[in-house]
Amino acid sequence: MQPIIPDRCRLVLIAPQEDDASVLEAAIRAALSGGDVASLILPQYGLDDAAFQKLAERIVPVAQEAGAAVMIAGDTRVAARVKADGVHVEGGRAALADAIDRLQDKMMVGTGGAKTRDDALELGELRPDYLFFGRFGYDTDPQPHPRNLTLGRWWAEMIEVPCIVMGSSEIASVRQVSETGAEFVALSRAVFGEGVDPAAAVAEANRLLDEAAQAPGKET
Repeated sequence: MQPIIPDRCRLVLIAPQEDDASVLEAAIRAALSGGDVASLILPQYGLDDAAFQKLAERIVPVAQEAGAAVMIAGDTRVAARVKADGVHVEGGRAALADAIDRLQDKMMVGTGGAKTRDDALELGELRPDYLFFGRFGYDTDPQPHPRNLTLGRWWAEMIEVPCIVMGSSEIASVRQVSETGAEFVALSRAVFGEGVDPAAAVAEANRLLDEAAQAPGKET
């Protein structure tokens, strides 16, 4: 793997909803073979807690062995049981405060759900490990959501807490996100969508992120 350019935007993958655990595992293995991935977010989607834990037990070590941190977006008890690296909490300030109080000395705690600057600042006051701008499953358009880009740019300029900005259904969207100054860009459909080669998609995303980091006017 090529060394990462300092301060360059890095890739976060959001696991897709997939009923067949073996299919999901194969897709994630392929994606992680394609190049640098900072972390994998594993959402619970509609699974009950027992089924989600079983899935996480299968997926977490695969990602960790490839060097990616794993964030569990669902039942926080599952994160501890499967030795994940952290939890991703939605549900507002109270849910985040509870997770930070119980877990942040043991694992990372990130959060999302902010739709306005006020929402983001309210969550940021609690000092999560990152703030996520976007929604799981809503990366269906070829362009990133303008609100996410705007919030990510403002946050990256003003706040020390790192942010992740959701990309779009197209790999090229990583460049738009990187131009906001966000530390991380999240992809899901662009890597795991039907007919996509996950390894090739991750390789291309990293190529574009390297290119963006080395563009004129960018310090490396």
